[in-house]
Amino acid sequence: MNSALKLVIILGIVSFFSDITVEGAKSVSGAFLGLLGANAALVGLISGFGEFVGYALRLFSGYFVDKTGRYWLCTFFGYGCNLIGTPLLALAGNWKLAAFLLVLERIGKAVRTPARDAMLSHATHSMGRGFGFGLHQTFDQLGAMLGPIIVTIVLFFKGSYQNGFAILFIPALISVIALVIASRTYPEPQQLELSVPEETRANIKFWVYLLASASLAAGYADFPLIAYHLQKHAVVSSAFIPLSYAVGLGVSSISVLLLGKLYDHYGYVTLIISTFIAAFFAPLIFLGGPVMVFLGMILWGIGTGAQSSLLKAIIGDIIPKEKRGRAYGIYNTAFGFAWFLGSAFMGFLYDISLPWMIIFCMFLQVLSLPIFFVAKKK
Repeated sequence: MNSALKLVIILGIVSFFSDITVEGAKSVSGAFLGLLGANAALVGLISGFGEFVGYALRLFSGYFVDKTGRYWLCTFFGYGCNLIGTPLLALAGNWKLAAFLLVLERIGKAVRTPARDAMLSHATHSMGRGFGFGLHQTFDQLGAMLGPIIVTIVLFFKGSYQNGFAILFIPALISVIALVIASRTYPEPQQLELSVPEETRANIKFWVYLLASASLAAGYADFPLIAYHLQKHAVVSSAFIPLSYAVGLGVSSISVLLLGKLYDHYGYVTLIISTFIAAFFAPLIFLGGPVMVFLGMILWGIGTGAQSSLLKAIIGDIIPKEKRGRAYGIYNTAFGFAWFLGSAFMGFLYDISLPWMIIFCMFLQVLSLPIFFVAKKK
């Protein structure tokens, strides 16, 4: 096994245990906030703001990584926030404190993600970025699927949300231990990729691509709002809300590797087709019963898989390595800002008109397709 592949796998293990913690908490965060007194608008606002902060700060951390090369400093700080913030939800007695801890975890992710993605872009240079990012996201999504299952088991045996949050401290600690091993084994991960000449049209392609990604982000309903809907209308029992999240993440964990391999062979068309298919999750989830919700979460998982692997792999292919930390930071900031605006607006629309919220969700996802096509032509 070559060094590059080993680094991808070790970082995948770090993400596996980290996402058990993060997504286990996220699977019930919307329902937990509702239990503490937050309404749909607040759930959407908190979720969207957390995502916005979690993406906006990546602009600065990405720039810091490019200037200093301190990949591991950023990743340790980020995973440290996860280790502290998420389990402390067990002590939250009101929605304001819970919201603060959820946002703290997003801050940690903001600091670590550009550095980690830049390291992955270096390591995946020789193996195909679609496959490399897809392999990493397979670990990531498997952990994300296992987290909600753990919380489901706790709730099934009459445990509280707080009990579930406390248990999630264990995988958070393991992820930090794995990160120590990675940093000592690969102290300078940027050396895994040789520099290549900058493409003269890369900047134009990047900005068009960024616009399409922002449209997609603004129209993609985050799971806390889905969980709020499922609990409010008792579509499924409370214990099975995180299980529905696990279904979506399970599909995502399978699709990321397949989509990555297809991207390496067929390019942008893979992203365009997967985005179009995923756009139909909203009416299935928000208008249907348990079976339709199950089908909707499958489509939601396909879309999530495409966003988590293909969008990042494409940036690695169009931006030279010396500017990649900043590129990932700019991309994530724009993506997060669009996600924040879209999530907040969908929360308000939900309280006013569910059909209009669904139309808004689908329209922006479909709108991204011709913009992606323009980026492909450039």
